Amino acid sequence: MFSYRHAFHAGNHADVLKHITLLALLKYLTQKEALTVIDTHAGAGLYRLDGDYSQTGAEAAQGVVRLASALHEGTAADSLAELIADYLDLLGGLNPGFAPSHDPAALKVYPGSPYIASRFLEGRHKLKLYELHPTDFRALSGNMAQLELGRGIACAMHDGFDALKPLLPPPSRRALVICDPSYEMKSDYARVIETISDALKRFPTGTYAIWYPIIPRPQAHDLPRKLKTLAARAERPWLDATLTVKGSKLHTTAQGQIIRPGLPASGMFIINPPYTLHDGLKAALPNLVQWLGQDHHAAHTLAQGR
Repeated sequence: MFSYRHAFHAGNHADVLKHITLLALLKYLTQKEALTVIDTHAGAGLYRLDGDYSQTGAEAAQGVVRLASALHEGTAADSLAELIADYLDLLGGLNPGFAPSHDPAALKVYPGSPYIASRFLEGRHKLKLYELHPTDFRALSGNMAQLELGRGIACAMHDGFDALKPLLPPPSRRALVICDPSYEMKSDYARVIETISDALKRFPTGTYAIWYPIIPRPQAHDLPRKLKTLAARAERPWLDATLTVKGSKLHTTAQGQIIRPGLPASGMFIINPPYTLHDGLKAALPNLVQWLGQDHHAAHTLAQGR
């Protein structure tokens, strides 16, 4: 169960979608009263794009690096959506020399969700991080300690699905829950539904952000549909954004080698989204399709309901 490491995938196209959405949520929700941010599967918090783990899969090359290259080459400058501009500003703060040229060679460090959330912390806001992988938990604890935010951040080596229950509702009565499991185990799909169902009963007004992969697996196909059903039963608004960068079919080389496409698409499902999120993603998603798309299958969807 400890084979998954997000460092292998840091900065890929799924991270770009997830973190652009997360930035928009945090930017809006932290403008008001105290907010509790809960990350159920936090990972290490920060990642070296030139490190051994990231270089193994080199997935950032088709994600954040590809996006930066489009900007650096001048093919994206005239139509940059606000959500993407905010994301690039965050990357510039971590990577000296990245702004304003957006030189992809300057991208050395990539922020995970915990680091992104920490940038919005003030005295009144709280960040609770859960990570079960022992190596990633040690890295997470060290990375967060360096931020010197004191009691504003709490890290625990615990199953995030189970950890969420006693935290809801939070004392502030305002919360953003980030649920981003690896889905490496098929049971993760059912646990997401069970966890969000319980959370909506305990705290129906919280904002829930669930990342999910779009792959040829029945559980993956059913997940957003089941989340819509949960939101409808709770009479809560929802938003579902997806980004496809390539086709999902296997292909065979002339030498007979079978090539697997890797992750072709992913989605972000938000329950109780801010009213501004739909328009922000409506502007950003076409940019991502244009700059991250790898073949004619590249596309996006954006749906909402209540």
